[in-house]
Parts: sequence; structure tokens; C-alpha cells
Amino acid sequence: MNESWLFAELERVAGPLTPLQRVLLGTDGSVTRILELATGAPVTITTLLQTVEAASPQVAEMLAVPLGQEVNHRIVELKNTRTGETLIYAESYTPLSRLSPSFREDLMRADTPIGRILEQHRLETRREIVKMSAGQREAPVAASFGLSGKPRFLSRQYRIIHQEHPLIHIEEIFPAFLFSGEMRVVIDAPSRLHLGLLDMNGSLGRIDGGIGLALDEPRLVVLARQSETFLAEGGDADARERVLAAARSVSGSLNLPGAAEFTIQAQFPGHAGLGRGTQLALSAACALCRLYGQEWTARDLARMTGRGGTSGIGTASFGGGGFIIDGGHSFGATRDKTAFLPSSASQGVRPPEVILRRDFPEAWKILLVIPEVSPGASGRAERDLFLRYCPVPLEEVRELCHLAMVSLLPGLAEEDLDLFGSAINRMQELGFKRVENQLQPPRIADLMEAMRDAGAAAAGLSSFGPTVYAIGEGRMHDVESAAREVIPSLGGGRILLTRARNSGAVVTVA
Repeated sequence: MNESWLFAELERVAGPLTPLQRVLLGTDGSVTRILELATGAPVTITTLLQTVEAASPQVAEMLAVPLGQEVNHRIVELKNTRTGETLIYAESYTPLSRLSPSFREDLMRADTPIGRILEQHRLETRREIVKMSAGQREAPVAASFGLSGKPRFLSRQYRIIHQEHPLIHIEEIFPAFLFSGEMRVVIDAPSRLHLGLLDMNGSLGRIDGGIGLALDEPRLVVLARQSETFLAEGGDADARERVLAAARSVSGSLNLPGAAEFTIQAQFPGHAGLGRGTQLALSAACALCRLYGQEWTARDLARMTGRGGTSGIGTASFGGGGFIIDGGHSFGATRDKTAFLPSSASQGVRPPEVILRRDFPEAWKILLVIPEVSPGASGRAERDLFLRYCPVPLEEVRELCHLAMVSLLPGLAEEDLDLFGSAINRMQELGFKRVENQLQPPRIADLMEAMRDAGAAAAGLSSFGPTVYAIGEGRMHDVESAAREVIPSLGGGRILLTRARNSGAVVTVA
């Protein structure tokens, strides 16, 4: 089919295409390689579906094979490895009868671009573009890009011809705004573990003092582009509301000349002890500022969005990652804070200064267990708990500080996991962390004990939970098995092996 006519018909519906969009839709070369050159980052393949199935009438016609013949059906995402952003959604059909055994084996390995498989087997092929189109797509396609509502997509269908027969039929799809030439900002922000608050007694005129670390997974990915009004899509309703609230707050503080449209492309659960609220607020704020040529520190953004009024771990995780201790806030009638309150009830309180930040050992792994129980305390309930249980006993604060200085930090500095872990385990029984643990379902304590018994050097509760973590070395198979035995009694949940992130949020401007 004449490609000039295809482009003319597409632009009649979709409007003018950018040069990069035309290249992606019209190339007879490797789309993966073009994307890598355009983004300056490696592109990886994530397989969503790979099955062998009987050719339907439509597929049989596309591939010129008999109805019911076995075909390999594959759906993949081409993703920017630096940002996690999905660049292309691709669906392909391949008749197995036309593949050599070695080609079939490579194809079934799933996460290899088809173009690279063709190169490896040195097949003489040509690409034949069948169709180009613009329009809406079904929900699974939109979900791959973190989109909701009714976004418009561009797509092309083409066949790879070998020995004058269709070898593969492929459809590649991407949002119409992607590769459009407009400025986009992508924020890849970490989750975090909150290990505890050092001083919720206040007898020395200071309170709070957070301890925690940034996590590589799960993570938050937010894309933003300029818009006349503030809009948010992707994620859940709470996430979208938080993004918009933060953006409006920053826009008002800085009197920015425009708004932004945000897309939440990856998220993790809220009110689970992983710090989602702060990462959403800072990601939205940072992206909006970059869109309008401004750069602010994480602490500045936290101040403008009302985050960090109790703990500074989320703010510092966004800013630089790693293992963090913050200095808390002054406490008294004319000081930073006059009452024991969570961050959500401490609007206008400056984020605390970081007094220690170190890389977390790469060899130490972290197993997260996120039970499907009621979310951790938030809002009014969280505020009431602070007021009810604080101040905590002074002797417990003293022991917490003692543990931090002679066990936790030396263990971290010397990479002595047993010493570090012993401090984490004891911290579960002291200060405000003791209160947080006492408010959990009984089986949460059983879960932590089971993971320690299975070999974890440490196990604890992150923030108000319900997320529980274990720290160890290696793949932690025994610890994971122990967690899987207990998790059904909590109603199920997610288990994830991750590691610390020793850098902050990644900001990509494209």
C-alpha cells in the first residue's frame, strides 16, 4: 500500500505528525533502536502475554494461513529503562509453521525484540505496512501507558515478509501526545521505609527525628506536560487528588504562568506505610516547576506542598535516597511545633534537616510484605493517636538513641548486618514504634517473628503499617516462604523482594 497515501489519510484525521512520529510509523527498520536513539536510554521489553493459539478468521487472513493453524500471540510493552515509561504497546501474531526450531525457541523466550531476533538469524525480510490509524483504544492498552478517560492513540499495522510469505503481523500503538515535540517531564520517585521516630517525648525541647531509607521498588512514575488547566489521569482517585492538590498549591505559591496535565504511570498502595502521599506531592510539584523553567530543592517543594511536618524521611528519599536520619523539630510554645502531631496535621511546619545520610549496602536485600488488611492510620485517626499516646516514656527515648548510636549506625557503617538488625528488632518494642505495632492485627507480630525465625536479620513495621519488612542477604527464599505461610491468615497480600535506592527521584525532561 502506498505509504504517502497512508500518511495523508492519517494526518487528515490526527492532524500534523512530528518527524519522530512519522519515522516510528513508517520505518522499515528497528523500532527499538529508533526509540533508544530518540530517548538516549536503553529500551527493554516487558511481555504481557505470550500464548500459542489457533488462528481466528481475522488472524488467518492477516497471515495467509489456514483457519485454526497454530500461531504465537504476543503482547509486549517497549519501556524506557531509565524512567519506566511505556513507549510502545505492540501485539504480534506469528505462524509457527513458518519458523525454524531455533527461531521459535528465541521467540518464545519472550523479552527479546523481534527485530533483534531477525538480525540474529540473518533472515532476508522486508516490512510491508498494511494500515495506519488514529483513535481510542480498549482499556488494557490505555492502562499500559497509565492513561484513563478517552485518550487518542496512533498506530500502525505491518507484516514482516520472508520468502514472499507473512512471517509476523505486528501492530504498534502509542499515545498521540507521545513524541509530539511538546516538553514532557517524567519523575521516577522511590517509595520508602519509615523505621521509627527517635523522640516523641520532647523533654529536651525537640521532637520527631525520623529514621528510614528509600526503596528502589515499588516506585512512583508521574509524567507531566503543559496544559491550560490542571488535569490528572492514571492511578486511583486518591492519587489523582493528591497530585492536583500539590500542583495547585505550588502554582499558587510561585504564581506560575500555566497549568499541567499529569499521568500517573506507576504507583504503589496508599496508607500502607510506604510514603506515597509525599512522593505524589513532590513528584507533581517538581514536574510542574520543571515545565515552567524552575528548580527547587526537595525541602522547598515539601514546604510548599505541606509535607515533612513530622518526619523528613519521605522528603529526603525524594531528594537523595539512601539511609536517612533527620533532626526533627524544635518543641515548645514559640517553637516549630507546639503539639505531638503527624505530618498531615502539621501544615506550615518546615521539613526537618537531614543530619545523616549514607548509602545502604547493596548486598542487603529487603523483603516487603504488604498485607491486604485495613490501611494504616491516616487523617483524623492518625492525629488522635499522636495526641493520645504522646509523650512516650523518656527511658524509651534514651534507649532508642542509644541503639541508634551504638548498634544501628555502626552496623550500617561496618556493614555488620547482625548488629544493624538487632537494633531494628529492639526498636519495634520502644517509643512510638511500640504504639504503632500494638495497633496492628495480632498476626502482624506473628509475621515478623516468622521472618526472623526463617533467617532475616531484622523485621519491622514501616510507619503505621500495614507494610512489614525483613532485611537480609541473598535471595531470602526461606524468609519469603515463611511470609507466604502467614500471609493467608491476614487475608492475602503482596510480597516483593527489593533493595534500597541510594539516589533520589530521577527527573527526565524530554
